[in-house]
Amino acid sequence: MKIIEGKLPGTFEITLDPAIDHRGFFMRTYDREIMAQYGLDRNWVQESHSRTIHRHVVRGLHFQLPPYSETKLVRAVRGAVWDVFVDLRKGSSTYGQWDGVELTEDNHKCVYVPPGFAHGFCTLTENSDVFYKVDSPYHPDSERGLLWNDPDVAVPWPTKSPIVSEKDRNNWLLKDIVSPFEI
Repeated sequence: MKIIEGKLPGTFEITLDPAIDHRGFFMRTYDREIMAQYGLDRNWVQESHSRTIHRHVVRGLHFQLPPYSETKLVRAVRGAVWDVFVDLRKGSSTYGQWDGVELTEDNHKCVYVPPGFAHGFCTLTENSDVFYKVDSPYHPDSERGLLWNDPDVAVPWPTKSPIVSEKDRNNWLLKDIVSPFEI
């Protein structure tokens, strides 16, 4: 496992190391001991699987309010997505900034996103499957969202014709969010 900190403090790109032979591969997708060496070990309480059948679907940018804020460990197990996260932590030198990592079934990358970030992705292929672990249970009343195309954040999504849910089209602008997250 290769773990490097992202450009936004607290985020990490993790590249898994498959053992490949003529039969296929074997790959450890999580190792508590290695993650603990980087301060990234969490008590994962839920794991979710998202399947998106169309290319150019934008999901997000989602977050949960405290005390249900989530750390996420995200990876694509089929297809490819461009995974994006936006810093919403008050007092952060990178508040309102975004970063992104391409996650594919072939590059074996994961992204670690701490609480205080809005998170989403754009599918780069048809039939993309994304798994993510979270360290806080889903709480519908605490769910919020940052508008995927907020001009103040200016994420350059890799599509000219995104497919976006009604819910995600009605998320908040960054300027209207009173952040409950501290650095």
